[in-house]
Formats: sequence, structure tokens, C-alpha cells
Amino acid sequence: MERLRGTVAAALTPLTAGGIAIDETAVGAYVDFLVAGGLDGVLAFGTNGEAVLFDVAERKRGLELFRAAAHDRLLVAAHCGAQTTAETVELAAHAAEAGADAVAVIGPPYFKLDAEAQRRHLVAAARACEPLPFYVYEFAATAGYPFDLEMLRRLRDDAPNFTGLKVSDAPFDAFEPYLLDGLDVFVGPELLIARGLAAGAVGAVSALAGVYPERVAAVVREPTEQGAVALGAIRARLERFPRHAAAKRFLAARGVPIGPDVRPPLRDLASDELAELERELPGLLAEATP
Repeated sequence: MERLRGTVAAALTPLTAGGIAIDETAVGAYVDFLVAGGLDGVLAFGTNGEAVLFDVAERKRGLELFRAAAHDRLLVAAHCGAQTTAETVELAAHAAEAGADAVAVIGPPYFKLDAEAQRRHLVAAARACEPLPFYVYEFAATAGYPFDLEMLRRLRDDAPNFTGLKVSDAPFDAFEPYLLDGLDVFVGPELLIARGLAAGAVGAVSALAGVYPERVAAVVREPTEQGAVALGAIRARLERFPRHAAAKRFLAARGVPIGPDVRPPLRDLASDELAELERELPGLLAEATP
């Protein structure tokens, strides 16, 4: 089975009806856009995809839409992290059945799980999707706690399909400890792409690649500190606004037929924010190509 490498977009999820429903008609056009941008893969229903705001049935259907739209042009990784182990296992098993190429799981938020609880949760998820490559999604700021490093070193004894990690922690001092021997590590923060790849990471799983695929893919192919800093600056400009809605509006400006709808409690831009984004759009669009 082919393993993920290179540039993977942390995909947005097209929505409609004020965020109530997945916009099934927009998924194919969005995937076409990502393919044209030179990406190697897509991570569906991660943080950038509003994952934890959807129920299990919606996430299953959404993954099936991304898998069908990819047509083997992109590897499709399914983020299956959920609040409970039972839901995580159900999503991971479905990902294997639906033809996903890999599964990733973030730590369940809210309760700060100790190392043994973390291990049990991850082992259950990894076994549910065997033999798919299984990736741990380390993002302490979102989960509310970091994954225990010693637990991760031992995890392969219980989960032989444990292949690697996506690490979204920053700064580099927080990222670097997760560059564990024998595991494929993907960089989350665009600002750390050059340093992470130089230190042994195999690629990037990038939220910015969901709207700027060409720019991110170019930096991953030829990593420089200057290129990574430029990506970080672009992301900072977008994150002055509610990120998910702003990114969807920017995609629409790039010709992708996607609405600004987000799943509450996320929100769209207020009128003053929208006016400011519209003033920013020419500059942001000018940054779209390497």
C-alpha cells in the first residue's frame, strides 16, 4: 500500500444551508482544484474540515464523497478522531471499508487523558482500520493535552500499522520531540515546513494547502526558510478573520464553487470583516502562485 508523502491538504468541508448540510455538489470541484494544485494527498474532516462538529453519519458520507472525487488522483487520509473511543473506532473501520488510504486520529478533547488512556484509545482505533496506515494527530492546543512520547514509542508493539504522525505543535521546540525514529512525520504549521523537513519529516499536512495548494506544494518540494516564512505570513493574514469562513470565501474568489457556510458554533464574517477581506482579496490572490 502506498504511503503518504509530500504535500497533503487539510481539506475544508463544503457546506450549504447555513452549515446544516454537506454541499455534495461542491466536493468534486474542490478536489479537482486540489489536484490541479499539485498536491499528493488530502486529509478529509480534520480540524480545517470542522470534523468534530459533524455526527458519525455525516463524516462517513463526507469521506465517501472525497474518496469518490479523488479517483485515485490523490491519496485520501481520513481523520477519524472523535470524542469517544466507540465513535472513533466506528469511523476508522468505515474509512477502511470506504477505500481510504490512511487514517489519522487526534486525542479526544476535553478530558486530559493520561498515557494509558491515550494508548488504549489509539490501539482501538488502529486495530479498527488494519491494515491501513495509522497516523497519530498531535495537536496539544486543540486536544487540550499532548500525546505522551514514551507511549508513542511503545505504540507499535500493540498497533503494527502505526505509521507516523501529523504534528501541529509550535514552536519548533514543541514540534521536534515528535520526530520519532522509524515514523513518518508530517509538519502541520507552515512556518515550520523547512525546519521540519530538514530534521527528517516526510511532508506537510497543511491547512493553507486547502486554499493555496500551489504555494505549499512548491515549498515542500524545494524547502527554504524564506518560503516557509512566506507561507506563515499568508496564513496569518487569513487568520485575522474567522478562518474557516474566510478560507471558503477566498476559495470562491479563486473560482471554486463553494459557499462561505460553516457549521455553528463557527460563524461567518461580520459585515465589517467581510469588507476588510474584500479589500485584502487582491493581495491574497496575488500570492496564489509560486
